[in-house]
Amino acid sequence: MTVADVQFLAIEGSVSAPAGFRAAGVSCGIKKSKGLDLALIASDAPASAAAVFTTNKAQAAPVLVSKERLRASGGRGQVIVINSGCANACTGPDGHRTAEVMADAAARSAGAPSSSALVASTGVIGVALDRQLVSDGIAAAWRELSRDGGPSAARAIMTTDPFPKEAAVEVTTPAGTFRVGGIAKGSGMIEPLMATMLAVVTTDAAVEPVLLQRALSAVTDVTFNAITVDGECSTNDCVFALANGASGVTLGERDFPLLVQALTRVCEPLAVGIVRGGEGATKLVTIEVSGGRTDAEAKQAARAVANSPLVKTAIHGADPNWGRLVAVMGRAGVAFDLERARVRIGEVELFAGGRPYDERAPQASDHLTGTDVRLRLDLGAGGSGTARMWTCDLSADYVKINAEYRT
Repeated sequence: MTVADVQFLAIEGSVSAPAGFRAAGVSCGIKKSKGLDLALIASDAPASAAAVFTTNKAQAAPVLVSKERLRASGGRGQVIVINSGCANACTGPDGHRTAEVMADAAARSAGAPSSSALVASTGVIGVALDRQLVSDGIAAAWRELSRDGGPSAARAIMTTDPFPKEAAVEVTTPAGTFRVGGIAKGSGMIEPLMATMLAVVTTDAAVEPVLLQRALSAVTDVTFNAITVDGECSTNDCVFALANGASGVTLGERDFPLLVQALTRVCEPLAVGIVRGGEGATKLVTIEVSGGRTDAEAKQAARAVANSPLVKTAIHGADPNWGRLVAVMGRAGVAFDLERARVRIGEVELFAGGRPYDERAPQASDHLTGTDVRLRLDLGAGGSGTARMWTCDLSADYVKINAEYRT
């Protein structure tokens, strides 16, 4: 089947919207606030599993354990446990053992092999995670599992997030209907090469593990790896995917474009939600770069613009400072031609043909006062390379939140 033969419908729901999945979020005492701090997502049957992890070389214990379990299972999984309030990162052999205990407890609850459980943590780095608390929390979450538990799971994985991130889509094909659902968290320390961001995506389509991994990697590249809040890559980032086949629809190699599209329909709003809820953020900024020699060069330039404190502060102050954008484009380390470069803020062109159009600055400033900002930049290199990234403005509240994060 082709994407043209398919209908996509955004639906109410979350990570447990696909058939055969249940979820829960509980409070097990990790957070001082006594808020929800442990989530469990389970498939009623064994599923294909895939994941994309942080590229940070300082990897947290749950990242290492989940990698081990995926290798051991050959890409099969059934249950995912996530805690918030403690990253269990840089905690030595004892922290590694704690992550194993979490995964084992989740697997036992599901009556599944230990290799079929994946684990993730988020919160403060360098703090030991209480094994008894999380073990008791996993048992409590298992009792609470339900098809309606996605929203509580989404809240349970939050740290400084101002709101939960959830999305779901129903896909109608000539071969039948299947669903994709997901949750994500992340607000600060966001530069997903793979950020403190976590996401879980589920589908009730049947997909072989290798194909699911290829699709998740491709989708992550244009969604979770196309966002940044502060240019900081975390120790704990991961995106998990489970596909259990409960819908009766099977997606094979020829359906790869459809699978990618379906996953993107869920992952893109989750990724954009992370940026919109960035620490201290008041504006969502979409950056579109064209005129690159390659897509990779365009993305490199887009990432440089998205991470520039000067650009982000100018946007916060509604200052149409096109010079900062040109300067970043020119130092991004990619092919760039000043005479052919172009800068547009919203629909307003402020720089083109090597000269400014500052008389248009008031209209550009009006665009920057909104909550959704669009920057369109042409590198002038003459190529067909394009890229899109999302970021946010940089406010005084970001400094306050992170100056007081541990205290």
